[in-house]
Amino acid sequence: MIKKILDVEEIIKGCKKNDNAAKEMMYKSFYGYLMGIILRYVKNSYDGEELVNDCFIKIFKNINSYQPPANKAELQKTFKGWLARIASRTAIDKLRTLKNQSYLDDITEEEHPSNHASVTSDLNVQDILKLLNELPDTHRLVFNLYEIEGFAHDEISKMMSIPESSSRVYLTRAKNKLRVLYTNTLVNSYERNG
Repeated sequence: MIKKILDVEEIIKGCKKNDNAAKEMMYKSFYGYLMGIILRYVKNSYDGEELVNDCFIKIFKNINSYQPPANKAELQKTFKGWLARIASRTAIDKLRTLKNQSYLDDITEEEHPSNHASVTSDLNVQDILKLLNELPDTHRLVFNLYEIEGFAHDEISKMMSIPESSSRVYLTRAKNKLRVLYTNTLVNSYERNG
């Protein structure tokens, strides 16, 4: 017997009714998407798998709180946004429990002024992910939240329980470190191919 492929709206409705087939379809449909988000925060796939499964537990538990948009054409986009918020917050919570909060020092912008750097313009996605994995956890976390997820510094400060100015400093440090890593990657590539 061939299973009917459900669309996102049907999957959501089924999950709201606690239908196991819909939950399975949700898992299969969005596992890769959530793993992609999670791997921007953690370095290995084992932790990633654990966090993705934690995300699905939260998704199924809170699916009734998801309110679909009036315009059905926006459903896929808004639902993926909802999933992404759950994934990023799940990753942040996990990183908080793994790390001692002492690494989140109160840094002021005066001590480390921020500058605007654009490192990502000439890189492809895989290169960026490799470079991001080289960053210290806090720097990677702030960079992901600000540059990739689109959170503002005040939101990041609340999520991570750090001053807003520290969020800006961590972002600047992440960009500076990425610039150095990117330059080193280019030099190494040139030396190998030259």
